[in-house]
Amino acid sequence: MDVFLRLRLSSMMFLQYFVWGMWYVTMGTFMMTHLKVGAVEVGSAYATFSIGAIISPFFVGLVADRFFPSQRVLGVLHIAGAVVLFFVGKVTEFSAFWWLILLYTILYTPTISLANSISFRQMDNPGKQFPAVRVLGTIGWIAAGLLIGYLELDSSSLIFHVAAIASIALGVLSFMLPHTPPNRTNNASWKSLLGLEALVLFKSRAFLLFFVLSILICIPLTFYYNFANPFLNDIGVSNAAGKMTLGQVSEALFMLLIPFLFAKLGVKRMLILSLVCWILRYLFFAFGGADNAMWMLLVGIALHGACYDFFFVTGQIYTEHVAGERIKNAAQGLITFATYGIGMFLGSYISGYLTEQYVIVGGDHTTYNWESVWLIPAYISVALLVLLVLFFNERKKRQQVYE
Repeated sequence: MDVFLRLRLSSMMFLQYFVWGMWYVTMGTFMMTHLKVGAVEVGSAYATFSIGAIISPFFVGLVADRFFPSQRVLGVLHIAGAVVLFFVGKVTEFSAFWWLILLYTILYTPTISLANSISFRQMDNPGKQFPAVRVLGTIGWIAAGLLIGYLELDSSSLIFHVAAIASIALGVLSFMLPHTPPNRTNNASWKSLLGLEALVLFKSRAFLLFFVLSILICIPLTFYYNFANPFLNDIGVSNAAGKMTLGQVSEALFMLLIPFLFAKLGVKRMLILSLVCWILRYLFFAFGGADNAMWMLLVGIALHGACYDFFFVTGQIYTEHVAGERIKNAAQGLITFATYGIGMFLGSYISGYLTEQYVIVGGDHTTYNWESVWLIPAYISVALLVLLVLFFNERKKRQQVYE
């Protein structure tokens, strides 16, 4: 792959995740401050991303990938998304905000798959070349967080306007990407896109339990995504968005550890380690503080990589091995639909409803009993850990595949 091609693909990945990170992390803080809404409304706004994730496979697999060049579809979606983002930052009423953010997520979520597809189809050796390009996406997300923190934009509508500018830049760049023609041989059906061919895997009690755990773990995950930034700002942590980029740094670092730990520990112990990290993270959030217990908050943020990678990436590897060559794509589609679709959708609403039970209204400022809020995902993670330890038992011959 020549240097100019690598530069274009890397720039695409940087902007792809810069746009996302620019508004997603601090949207809850913006809504509570600017729109004067509660946790339920914040949860429902974050749930729109799951709706986009459910629709996205159909758009990419049944429409974009069959009839139009991928780079042009990517460009149109990002330019249209930029227009929507501009208006998102202008509205002052929750109902209009919700419908606009839903429209935007429907436009944005297909671009994640399209960016990956464009990269893969331009590479001679994706296994070696893709990670070096994809890591620019993580750097883009980190750059967005650092910019928000440095300019103190956590509660400002400018997060959407800066994201809109970056989205326009990415839209223009997309038309300069190498031509990626439609895949005329793509015969995907809606059943294959949802991974329904992989339902046969439910005959395995271990996989069925893992599938259920993958949905339920999204409840603790959405507590972090939806309320970590409002929490940190509420208790007086300076540069909260900048400090939260520790989570992306740790995600990249823990990703590098997975091959070594996986060979040593196997699937079950990797999942156990992940859930222990989930419990610790929320206990640190519950009992940490902006003053003498700041270290607990920073450790809790830094544990994001272990929480996410050790469960979801381990789960993807486990699914790959269990499914085998014939239905592995369907199995991955099933898990993706279960987590980013069903799990995140339910988790966003549940986390919003449960957080709202601990609201404290005083004067012009609404806050929450954050200790009680963070103990909820800690308790849920404990329950999931117990289920995993007691009932997740792989057959020995299958377990030898991993160890």
